[in-house]
Amino acid sequence: MKRSEINDIMREADEMMRRFGFVLPPFARWTPDEFRARSDAQAIVDARLGWDITDYGAGRFDEMGLFLFTLRNGRLADLKRGGGMCYAEKLLISRQDQLSPMHTHRLKAEDIINRGGATLVVELFGSDPNGDFDTTRGVTVACDGIARTLPAGGRLKLAPGESVTLMPGDWHAFWGEGGDVLIGEVSTVNDDLTDNIFGEPIGRFATIEEDEPPLHLLVSDYPAWLVRNS
Repeated sequence: MKRSEINDIMREADEMMRRFGFVLPPFARWTPDEFRARSDAQAIVDARLGWDITDYGAGRFDEMGLFLFTLRNGRLADLKRGGGMCYAEKLLISRQDQLSPMHTHRLKAEDIINRGGATLVVELFGSDPNGDFDTTRGVTVACDGIARTLPAGGRLKLAPGESVTLMPGDWHAFWGEGGDVLIGEVSTVNDDLTDNIFGEPIGRFATIEEDEPPLHLLVSDYPAWLVRNS
């Protein structure tokens, strides 16, 4: 993806989030220079909070991609010991007919919530006994506390205000139908480096062509742009 495209997506996403009453935290506004100058931002870097825009390495963002902003993220050590900061929260935008491809998580359980806009379509499959993608297996999921059983490849259509709870091993893909969708994600601790298991061999993060300076850093920029404080 070109950096200019990423910058435009950030501006458009910010406008949509504000339209639905969501305002991002102050660190979302930092320029790269401001971020580098901070002496108090290591926790943001370590938790990988912030902007995240991906085309899954395919170079076709309008067809297959996703906007995300990680608002908070707990600690895997807390999750393993069963106490402390065991949760995470994101805002996502899925554009009309823009696929977020089939994937699951080994660790993370998540609520996917339609926060506003059009209809969110979630396609679901179950796992085989090893937790791998099973084209023949359906799932039972909770939609706002009500159990829903779907066959393999069944599609939930979530209107604004509706949600689905996905457990580890629930394979899912999703997209906006009839327009763009603002999505909330509330989950256990999020690990985008190791806990995204895709049905096809694709990448989690975009490769960036630097055709203009970044408006804000992506979480995937942190290792290259920021020097870890000692």
